[in-house]
Amino acid sequence: MDKPNRESIRFWQTAPLAGVELLAARYIEHRFVPHVHDGYVIGMIMAGAQRYRYRGAEHLAGSGTLVLINPDELHTGAKGAEDGWLYRAFYPDNQQILGLLDELELPSGSLPAFGATLYRDPDLVKGFAQLHHLLESPATALQQQTLWREMMLLLLRRHAGVKAPGEPGLEHRAIVQAKELLSAQLAAPPSLEELAAAVNLSPFHFARVFRRATGIPPHTWLMQQRIAKARALLRDGCLPLEVATQLGFADQSHLSRQFKQVYGVAPAAYRNARRSD
Repeated sequence: MDKPNRESIRFWQTAPLAGVELLAARYIEHRFVPHVHDGYVIGMIMAGAQRYRYRGAEHLAGSGTLVLINPDELHTGAKGAEDGWLYRAFYPDNQQILGLLDELELPSGSLPAFGATLYRDPDLVKGFAQLHHLLESPATALQQQTLWREMMLLLLRRHAGVKAPGEPGLEHRAIVQAKELLSAQLAAPPSLEELAAAVNLSPFHFARVFRRATGIPPHTWLMQQRIAKARALLRDGCLPLEVATQLGFADQSHLSRQFKQVYGVAPAAYRNARRSD
């Protein structure tokens, strides 16, 4: 495999996650001068290695490590391996973090702080990497906002000393209302924040209540309803492309992957088999 020979940087924001900046980059010769960020840095070394100075010490972050920097703390950055480092990062502003704590009804008078900067935490690296890729995809805002909250709660509890929130209630009426709203908007579902507002709960509390009641997050429940509806449409003779478009799948291949995971057969094969009955 050829060695990478050039740097690449992509910096963006996505509407479902207001207050969170995103970076995907390969750095080779670039060197970061001593600097600070107003908010947090949550970074993942996907390949290679980064060397940086933080809190008066030198750190070497290798592939698969999680790099955490608190707001307003001085740090640098440079390659720690010949080929540099492949990097993905989240930059949530402070109000985003305080808002999450408030949603969980946890003390939000001061910002939490990460005790260390460098962690080998495969679960978090894998989860945040999946979320980062999800934010580049046409995934629903419902899924993006839910996974962001789940990952941040895990991170803050594990490495910033944030206590566990209380057990969510049952909220039967809210769950019934949410299912009705999702079923009526399969192709263009509301975001987590919109759905929570509709049932008069905070987004984080709603997501936890929904998972407790159903065993799955709301975006997974939505996908199950889409797949069930797709099966009915295919049984009635609709073409897979028509089904994908009608139900809000990213494309026909997205429908095929999801459908086959549930029924073990591709949509076209299922439709043809039903038509031959």
